[in-house]
Amino acid sequence: MYAVLIALSVGTAPAAAAPNAFVLSSSAFANGGTIPKVHECTSGGGNDPAKRNESPPLTWTGAPAAARSYAIVMRDLDNNNLIHWVIYDIPTTTTSLPQNVQHAYRPAVPAGSRQVYYRGSASLYGYQGPCSPSTVNTYEFVVHALNQTSLTTLTSSSSTQTAARTIAAASLGSARITGES
Repeated sequence: MYAVLIALSVGTAPAAAAPNAFVLSSSAFANGGTIPKVHECTSGGGNDPAKRNESPPLTWTGAPAAARSYAIVMRDLDNNNLIHWVIYDIPTTTTSLPQNVQHAYRPAVPAGSRQVYYRGSASLYGYQGPCSPSTVNTYEFVVHALNQTSLTTLTSSSSTQTAARTIAAASLGSARITGES
């Protein structure tokens, strides 16, 4: 009986992160922490100058060795998984995004990447920050290691949902962080 108890307690202990685990982080906020106002949308009603709709800086490590490119999908988990940002065709030589990725289909940084047009309150290419003026919502950022260098079926007119499905189908693995705003 003693051996059974040991085995059960070992089996239920929290697993430590593997040394080469795929991890996504941001220098702007801790996992589960508050997303700074600079990353919030400018269209939420009100004139707060701190709300600049700048994408947060993101860094990832430990991606699967077979990765041929990366993609990031940001969702509002408390608003029917509304997709706020899709950036893809990120080269494997890139393992971070700077703050404030350009709002363009083909941003200058990271070179070669493409972004989906956000058809919502802002109507722009790229990042659309949190826009929850009366509630605190949880936002999820997921980086996917993809099995393709380029998602050639996606175009400048692809929807966020189509892009997210295409990314999920090509994903070899993913890492995520969440923040609240």
